Amino acid sequence: MLLHLSTWPEVEAYLGQSQGIILPIGSTEQHGPTGLIGTDAICAEAIAKGVGEQVKAMVGPTINVGMALHHLDFPGSISLRPSTLILVLRDYITCLAKSGFTKFFFINGHGGNMATMKAAFSETYAHLSDFNVKNADFVQCYLANWFMCSSVYKLAKELYGDREGSHATPSEVALTQYVYPEAIKQGFLSENVASGHKIYGAVDFRRRYPDGRMGSDPGLATPEHGKRFYELAVEELSNSYLEFLKGN
Repeated sequence: MLLHLSTWPEVEAYLGQSQGIILPIGSTEQHGPTGLIGTDAICAEAIAKGVGEQVKAMVGPTINVGMALHHLDFPGSISLRPSTLILVLRDYITCLAKSGFTKFFFINGHGGNMATMKAAFSETYAHLSDFNVKNADFVQCYLANWFMCSSVYKLAKELYGDREGSHATPSEVALTQYVYPEAIKQGFLSENVASGHKIYGAVDFRRRYPDGRMGSDPGLATPEHGKRFYELAVEELSNSYLEFLKGN
């Protein structure tokens, strides 16, 4: 059940049965010479919809732009500052909490969002309490990174080994190929790909990772692999969502 394709009476009826909502969040950033700029949001959205269908949960609109400041030296990348993303998440949660939602299950597709999201959850709990929002004490937020699912990690290692890397990975590119087969990109990928450097500013990032990849070989990706990653992530995160709903 997609929030943006529902009416308010339908949302009100849903809240009479469940106070849980799934919110996909990703990023709009470069993913190497052959990876889609929307990769992180595409993956999070597809998996969130799959989980929503499996567990009959409401799925909110995708937050497509995340914290990706270190990618801004590559054309097309868009980022929010951490402070901005914290406010965006706080406002999303606050509005939905006022409607009656209390269990917020975020399916995240971008590692760079993680620290900011955890900070945003803490800021939001305090904000809701300070303003005496109804059910504030019952609001809980859960961060689920699809790429860190144990089943997904295991398959990535089996298929790609060390060539999975940590950015513009074949696993996430494969998932986008499964979701958007008409948008599969081909291009030259050097075998000498940078890895192991710490992340600082955008100019430094591009100097150290000149083609945008971090130890990865997305040339190994296939739509068939993507389907397997999708199915594993949906299954594992569906179980995680149901456990989250049952928790106190």
